[in-house]
Parts: sequence; C-alpha cells; structure tokens
Amino acid sequence: MTFENLLTAIENGILTITINRPDKLNALNKKTVQEIGMAVKNGEADNNVKAIILTGAGQKSFVAGADITEFVGLTVEQGKQLAKAGQDVFRSIETCSKPVVAAVNGFALGGGCELSMACHLRIASENAKFGQPEVNLGLIAGYGGTQRLIQYIGKTKAIELHMTGDLINAEQALQLGLVNYVVPQEQLILKCTELLDKIKGKAPKAITGVINSVNAYFYSDGFDAEIEEFGKCFATDDFKEGTNAFIEKRKAEFAGR
Repeated sequence: MTFENLLTAIENGILTITINRPDKLNALNKKTVQEIGMAVKNGEADNNVKAIILTGAGQKSFVAGADITEFVGLTVEQGKQLAKAGQDVFRSIETCSKPVVAAVNGFALGGGCELSMACHLRIASENAKFGQPEVNLGLIAGYGGTQRLIQYIGKTKAIELHMTGDLINAEQALQLGLVNYVVPQEQLILKCTELLDKIKGKAPKAITGVINSVNAYFYSDGFDAEIEEFGKCFATDDFKEGTNAFIEKRKAEFAGR
C-alpha cells in the first residue's frame, strides 16, 4: 500500500514505518495520523510481519509535534473530535498484538512524544529530545500524553513537564524510565533490530499475552487479564514446543500457533 506521508519497508519480518515529512520536521497532520494507523493495522494483519519499527525521516526529528496550522479556528467540539481521532490511532498502536518500537531519531515533542509513548518500547538517539510543550500554545496534550507520561515517569515529574513545557534530553529520558536505550544516531535502527530479533525468537502468542496483560494494568484489572492470557497459552502449540524444548535441553522453534 502506498502512503502520501509514510515510507514502509519489510525486512526479515520487521516492518519499518518512516514518517516522511522532513521539511515539516515530520509534524503530524490529520492525514499522517490516519496513515500511521492504517500502516500499523496492515502490519498487524500481515503474517510476514513479526514486529514494527516506527521512526521519522532524517536525523533531526522523530516527530516535532502536531501540525498546528490545522488547529486554527477549531471549535470546542472539533477540538474534541481531533483529540479522539488521535487517541484512537495511538491506542491501536499500544494494543497492537505485535511489538512496536519507536526509533526516536531527534525531536519527539507534543504529538511526537505521545506517539513514541504509544509504542511498546522506545530507543532514542543521543540527540533526541522529549517534551509536551503544548502549554506554550495555550493547549494541553490531546493524544494521550497526560495519561501515558504519568505511567512511564510518575505523576511528580510528569505534571512538571506538562505545566512548564520543558524538554528533556535522551539521557534524562533514560534516567526517568521513558526510554529503554540511548545509542548513537548511526546505531539507532540496528539497536531496534537487535532488540526485536530477540523478541521475534519468542512465542508470538505469548508476546501478545504480555502486551495485553501489561496494558490491562492501566485500563482494566491487570490481574484478571494476566489470568486470562496465562490460561490461553496452554492451548498453543508454542507452549508445547517451549516446554518440550526445555525438558529436552534444546532451543525452542516457535511457529506462532
């Protein structure tokens, strides 16, 4: 499928989605948000895709925010509709049954920070900067940022960053627990691939169970979800293969069934 604002490529079971608006620092307009949602949905449905990397074109910016020109003149109801549409797409990323990694290659501000937080894992280049500076525009985060930043770094620091609009660098993001790793720019995609290759070697249905159970901690009853997902594993061929391989002292070969 061809997109207007995205580039996509599949290699070794990994779908890389690149937001391709470098002249706008990959800012998110409505079209781009819609396309990201479609690209992730297509990747989730494609049996050739085992994992997804989401990144931005160039070396300056992952996503430098929303396209503010689209905000001008909106009514209260239109503002709500815009936030709802963005939240729906970002929630679909968060609940994707396959692992999604954000390769944050520069600025991740506003909607860009929110997009990275919707991914399951975040790897940042050394020049990455994160922040929710919407208050500088008389706004607040609308694509889930007020909720997810708390989940990752706690209320105390999250509310400070939302109210001051301050930015944090990659090392600060690592110390706060917002990102998993910080690497040189030229090693960013390689590190994402290495991490996903490790995850791809595990049982796919078990990985989906991890995603569902961890998300349930924030959205429903995580303990009940864990019971449900744990039980489901016993009906899979991968569970039989994993336990047999353990007993036979060999490497498991998972088929995703």
